[in-house]
Amino acid sequence: MNKRWKPNVTVAAVIARDFDGIQKFLLVEEETRDGLKLNNPAGHLDPGESPCQGCIRETLEETAFHFTPTALVGVYLSRFERLQPDQAEPLDITYLRFTFCGTLGEHMDGQALDEGIVRTVWLSADEIRTSVPRHRSPLLLTSLEDYLAGKRFPLDLITTDPSVLL
Repeated sequence: MNKRWKPNVTVAAVIARDFDGIQKFLLVEEETRDGLKLNNPAGHLDPGESPCQGCIRETLEETAFHFTPTALVGVYLSRFERLQPDQAEPLDITYLRFTFCGTLGEHMDGQALDEGIVRTVWLSADEIRTSVPRHRSPLLLTSLEDYLAGKRFPLDLITTDPSVLL
């Protein structure tokens, strides 16, 4: 049987802030099947939204912070396989991820975080590099390194046709 390949589209934010001369990055700690994992604020693109809109929404839902994308850090394609109980074939998922950087805005005190998100944390680049076993995705470190290397692309590199927007 011929199956059409449909990668999952996700969006993520690399958010940096200076803490007494030390640059730290906003991450989420979330409960997964594999225990507590670290990730960028990230999630699936919803129907009717552009990648920028999805990143704004996901950042707010996962961190309770408003976020304004200012640049595209990169577009990443990755594959994930996981053995499933009582299944002969592993779960095989491909992700197409748009990672943005930008400006962190107001914190919405009292806003509940998405299901599974335990808390937000600010970590330095070195702390992130030494916590690889706790990363939910290898794209966390790849996005960070691209950001630190100065990779920034204009937002108008991504065009969302009006037919997508609801």
